[in-house]
Amino acid sequence: MPLYKINSFVYKYIRFIEMVGVLMRIFSFSLVSWLGAESPFFFVWAFNTTDAVILSWCSILKKDNAYTLLNVFWIMVGIVGMLRACSFSFHDFTNTVFHFLDQLAAFFQSLAL
Repeated sequence: MPLYKINSFVYKYIRFIEMVGVLMRIFSFSLVSWLGAESPFFFVWAFNTTDAVILSWCSILKKDNAYTLLNVFWIMVGIVGMLRACSFSFHDFTNTVFHFLDQLAAFFQSLAL
C-alpha cells in the first residue's frame, strides 16, 4: 500500500489515532507507577516506543514541530530502553564485532593459503 494512502487514512482518523497513542502512553506509565521494579520493562519500553511512533506520525502530518521532536526523542529513548531491558551492553557488542571480524580474517587467510 503506498504511503500516501496510509497518510490519508491516518489524517482522516487522526483524532482517534492520537487518542489511542495517548492512552497507550498513559497505560505504560501507569503500569510502571503501580508495579515499580516488578514492571515488565521490555514490554513497557516496546509499548511506549510504539505510541511514540503513532504520535510522531500524527504530529508530522499536522506539521507540529514541537511534538514531532518530543515524540521522535521518545522513540530514541525507547530503543535505548529496550536494549537496556534485554541487558544489551556496548562492551559486549564491540567484543562480538571484533571476534566476528577476527574469525572472518582467519577464514579469508585460510583461503589464501
